[in-house]
Amino acid sequence: MMKWMPWLVLALSACSSSTQTTMYQLPAGTPVSQRAPGINNPLPIWIERVSVPDYLAGNGVVYQTSDVKYVIATSNLWASPLDQQLQQTLVTNLSNALPGRLISAAPLGEQHDTLNVNVTGFHGRFDGQVVISGSWTLEHSGQITRQNFNLTLPQQENGYDSMVRTLAQGWQQEAERMATAFSAIRNN
Repeated sequence: MMKWMPWLVLALSACSSSTQTTMYQLPAGTPVSQRAPGINNPLPIWIERVSVPDYLAGNGVVYQTSDVKYVIATSNLWASPLDQQLQQTLVTNLSNALPGRLISAAPLGEQHDTLNVNVTGFHGRFDGQVVISGSWTLEHSGQITRQNFNLTLPQQENGYDSMVRTLAQGWQQEAERMATAFSAIRNN
């Protein structure tokens, strides 16, 4: 029995040292203090698609460790696919920023504006910043408007929790910029 004891201790310690998986979900945006002006009888906005590149499409939260190196976490994962989370929170954030305008991730009849978003960066960085970048296109009355976005925001604390909160905050800021642009397009 004694000769098996070291192996038993080793096996038990290996089981107890397994890494814990942590799941992250973007928090819902908070209502904005200054909303874009309301529009009389506005067309609804259909968010047709939010796309992300392959390196962001997996389950792992992404962290940039140098100017050329990205690490995809294996124990810090998105609770649901990132493109779905970005689309769902965009619906919430635009709904908050554009009161009286219907925003949906599903088609809304024959008359609607169509929004497509291509996210190229949504990750933390080695210098304590988060990066949110990409472009959006809005089709309104046969006209297509395209705009790039590129945000870099400082994390308030270290760690994945702070990184995800800061990413969500930046995504909300971009939604507010979109809302302002949509109101200007609608009023022209």
